[in-house]
Amino acid sequence: MWQHYRKTFVPIQILILIVGIALVTVWKVPPLAAMVYLAIMEFFAVIGALWAASLKRRILRDEGMLHDDRR
Repeated sequence: MWQHYRKTFVPIQILILIVGIALVTVWKVPPLAAMVYLAIMEFFAVIGALWAASLKRRILRDEGMLHDDRR
């Protein structure tokens, strides 16, 4: 999970920053509400990395590339 998160960290942070700036400047969202949006986006960035790592493990396991000792 952390490998995927590290790989996508910078682009995701740039996107979150752009959205945060747009919320406050373009759509005139109050700063506190914008911070809540940003916190939720950060939380789901981690959830997305967990999900991507899980999918990768499933794909590798289904292709027989990941050794599973439980069989």
